[in-house]
Amino acid sequence: MNPDTTLLQTVDELSARVVTLELENRLLRQKLDQYIRHYFGGQRNEGLDKQQLELLLQGLPNVITFPTVEPKTTTATRNGTAHPARRVLIEDKLETQEIVIEPAEVQAQPEGWKKISEERTSQLDWVAPKIIKRVYIRPRYVKQERFALAPLPPQPIEQGMVGPGLLAQILVSKYEYHQPLYRQEKMFRQQFGVELSRKTMGCWVEQAAELLKPVYRAIREDLLAGSYLQADETPIRYLDPDVKGKSQQGYLWVYSRPKGDVLFEWRVSRSRAGPEEFLKNFRGKLQTDGYSACESLAKVRGDITLVGCMAHVRRGFHEALAETKLAAWFVGQIGQLYAVEKKLREQKAGPALRQAMRTWQSQPVLNRLHRAMELTRRKTLPQGLLGQAIDYTLKRWTALNQFITDGILEIGRVRMWRGEFRRGLSVSVSFVRRCLTSLAVLPSPHPAHRTGRAALPHPALISNLQAFAFDRSV
Repeated sequence: MNPDTTLLQTVDELSARVVTLELENRLLRQKLDQYIRHYFGGQRNEGLDKQQLELLLQGLPNVITFPTVEPKTTTATRNGTAHPARRVLIEDKLETQEIVIEPAEVQAQPEGWKKISEERTSQLDWVAPKIIKRVYIRPRYVKQERFALAPLPPQPIEQGMVGPGLLAQILVSKYEYHQPLYRQEKMFRQQFGVELSRKTMGCWVEQAAELLKPVYRAIREDLLAGSYLQADETPIRYLDPDVKGKSQQGYLWVYSRPKGDVLFEWRVSRSRAGPEEFLKNFRGKLQTDGYSACESLAKVRGDITLVGCMAHVRRGFHEALAETKLAAWFVGQIGQLYAVEKKLREQKAGPALRQAMRTWQSQPVLNRLHRAMELTRRKTLPQGLLGQAIDYTLKRWTALNQFITDGILEIGRVRMWRGEFRRGLSVSVSFVRRCLTSLAVLPSPHPAHRTGRAALPHPALISNLQAFAFDRSV
């Protein structure tokens, strides 16, 4: 073979290799940048305001029409910077204490003075809570050979020294306000001079969970009896006493219905077995993020209709902004869909009006999005962030359009985690984060210095608990 031909062939192969490595390097850098932005700061909001979009869309065709944004009320400060106006204090929701301060001269000689007006100055103050000792005194009587003794009123924990108010305070502080039991133990000792060990409070929490099992079952039965559910899962690190020096990963599956209750179910894996067991008696529409376990379950069952989540679609295009400014156009179009939903919420629209408005205003936007994605996919690398976002969306296009024809459905599921759809009873979102400890649920095999800090106990310790629910109004 001619040496020159061999040399040229080698150069061509190396050039192709360089192109491949450059593409791989660019994709890896995009993933690294995405990871850094997600975990180490940066903007978490997936929306873009009009000015951001205009900047990103410079040089692109004028293919987007921005929705009209109502100006927010602002107040000017001394240096000229505008800030949002303060919310007016709703005084009728607070206990009001009025203190009348009479002038010294009026107090000294009240005769001849006539009140013409008054000055009112309002302020917020803090009245510290207190722990009381309640003693039930039950006189015992005898008459001839008969004895009389009044029964004790129903107690949350039989023969326990904790009252319903204190028990509710411990539960709400722990699961709603992220106060682990070791921290509550310190607060009770320092603020009230009361010694309540976390071991004692852990036993109370365990017994309270048993008391609330009927609430959990009622929430579960109510959710499964409906025809519309939203489902998602979140990873949780937990300590396994059989695995030393290493935490394990489990999952909390969340199930909810808009304007209804929220329920969490603990699983040690993300497999299809979790939703398959929970949803075995459910028939209707299931809104998910497109997780393959739920999609395969729907295909096998045939009586479950999948509903897509536009919030996950938006997230993909928002992440693609780091790769190309063309993604800004897609973010803007999705923003128009959410602008329609915002108007419907402000009008407190019912299902019929929601369906009509979505057909009129949202369907054209979806049609425009679909055409644009079909055209863009031909010119975009499938491995790129924009290519992945488009591929994710087109694969689930039928499910993503379900909310147009059914006014009961929501456009996405993000608000289920924020708790905006909750009513009276729910499972606390803070259960998902860090507050549940092994000692707080059942007697723990962990050393005392580790309890109160583990994200979740060993699954065997809560196998009979299943989920934790309480009344948020307590």
